[in-house]
Amino acid sequence: MEKESPLVEDREPPGHGIVSALKNVAAHTGHPCIASRRTSSLVFNKSANFSTKSWQFCREFFPGTSKEEWNDWRWQVAHAITSFHELHRFLNLSSGEREIFLMNGDHFPLQITPYYLGLIDPDDCRDPLRRCVIPTIQEAARRPGESEDPLHEEHDSPVPGLVHRYPDRVLFLVTDFCSTYCRYCTRSRLVGKEHHGQSSRERWQMAIDYIERTPRIRDVLISGGDPLTLDDDRLSWLLARLRRIPHVEIIRIGTKVPVVLPQRITPSLVRLIRRHHPVWMSIHFTHPAEITKEAKEACTRLADAGIPLLSQTVLLKGVNDNTEVLRRLFHELVKLRVRPYYLYQCDPIVGSGHFRTSVTTGLDIIAGLRGYTSGFAVPLYVIDAPGGGGKIPIMPSYQQGYEGHDLVLKNHEGKTYRYHDEEPSPKRESATQTDSPRESPLR
Repeated sequence: MEKESPLVEDREPPGHGIVSALKNVAAHTGHPCIASRRTSSLVFNKSANFSTKSWQFCREFFPGTSKEEWNDWRWQVAHAITSFHELHRFLNLSSGEREIFLMNGDHFPLQITPYYLGLIDPDDCRDPLRRCVIPTIQEAARRPGESEDPLHEEHDSPVPGLVHRYPDRVLFLVTDFCSTYCRYCTRSRLVGKEHHGQSSRERWQMAIDYIERTPRIRDVLISGGDPLTLDDDRLSWLLARLRRIPHVEIIRIGTKVPVVLPQRITPSLVRLIRRHHPVWMSIHFTHPAEITKEAKEACTRLADAGIPLLSQTVLLKGVNDNTEVLRRLFHELVKLRVRPYYLYQCDPIVGSGHFRTSVTTGLDIIAGLRGYTSGFAVPLYVIDAPGGGGKIPIMPSYQQGYEGHDLVLKNHEGKTYRYHDEEPSPKRESATQTDSPRESPLR
């Protein structure tokens, strides 16, 4: 039987995260994957029961690697592809992909786990997963409305690493590291920039102190970077420390790890999270091609532990801007007990213009889902308003207005129906389906 992760509520937070720990191991041993041999609790599935495609990729590009090593999350992080020189071994790069590296060199942030790289078509630069993680020359273009921090998170940050925009909830950025970097990331100004040091003790303690002295905060969303790239000790300390605050009712974890690093969802990690319930998890899924055998096992393990799972998807041109693609994704997710929660209009981050669709495209997709699939499989389409306005829901216009006391409604087939409203007020008569509440859930 695997040992439980140690309870660390009363200790100081451990001094090193996964990134620095792996670097130290590599520096002193010359073999970064030796970290995976410390304990079997780090292994995702000791029977190495994973997809044939994944194992074929491993044998081709990482010969001599055992199944246990490949299935170990620390091995995956230690062997992540981070440079043009490495990437060239795996993919036939297009002229646009080569050009961005010639312009920026290896200083352009890049990180992809071997597992996720194995899902990408090596010869097709239009492959949807490839577009999400491989830089192209289009990122060098800056379009109107784009900025480094379009959501004004820095403006709403009372202490470093904490965003307090809504009255009763905060966003806690606990690390600037992700195992795989998305090219359209809202926080591209932070991730991969090690000098920010967001996982330092001092930053964590400042944020925790602020939460403790602000009793209206009932909901803490842990994000980053990706908090599940922290090792078990640091994550356990963090969850336990937040759980000790009486007014914190809900803890949420925002992550893409079950998608790009499913090996991280080990039995010991699941037990660790379960100890601190209620904990919810928001997972960033993008495309049906991400629903692999490994991702299914990771989500099943989390759901079986009673962890409510939500998905957040960014609408991306050339990736998933198609009703049928998103319907397939959402159907696969609900089969895994992952509730499609948000469909985001792509944020206006510098260099992301080639990813953004029109808002009309998003509305057409929602209209193509509503009424044609289960209601709980249809996410809320939102724009996170530039300037710090928060998430504003955008919906097709089903409410056509009043005729006398009758509210005229249009259904998914375009047919109109009437609902007799006894006392329609002028305010209701002028309301539209796109009206948004003053507050909406924090990402």
